[in-house]
Amino acid sequence: MEIILLENIINLGNIGDKVTVKNGYGRNFLLKKGKALRYSEENKNLVTKKKDELNKKNLEIKSKYKEIAKLVNNKVFIFIKESKENGELYGSIKPKEITNLIKEKTKAEVSPSQIILKDNLNKIGLFKIEINFHSEVKAQISIKIDKIQSK
Repeated sequence: MEIILLENIINLGNIGDKVTVKNGYGRNFLLKKGKALRYSEENKNLVTKKKDELNKKNLEIKSKYKEIAKLVNNKVFIFIKESKENGELYGSIKPKEITNLIKEKTKAEVSPSQIILKDNLNKIGLFKIEINFHSEVKAQISIKIDKIQSK
């Protein structure tokens, strides 16, 4: 499926770019979320005319995310969980739990889909996690997992 991007998307392209994506990704995500339009000469001309407006909107979104990134960047968030003898947790920590803790501690709004987990958070330790706010705005946080101290 050929589409025209209405915003900058990591690993795909920038505003106004014509890209080819799989049908499901185009239909179910990019078109549905208003991030792209189907490619046609009419839509191409429309995007060309609106490009300045789209770039301005993109800059506003980017600056909003930069503020949030400043709040959370390089911070350590601590989870206290029950664990087995070998340090493994009974369940892993999910992005939703991380976003709830970030909101509770810093009042910053982060969506679970912005959290990039390279591996499962299922054992005691310190983990570096990247938060992808925008194609040009990222933050890195640390998740420290400790076990509940027995009495």
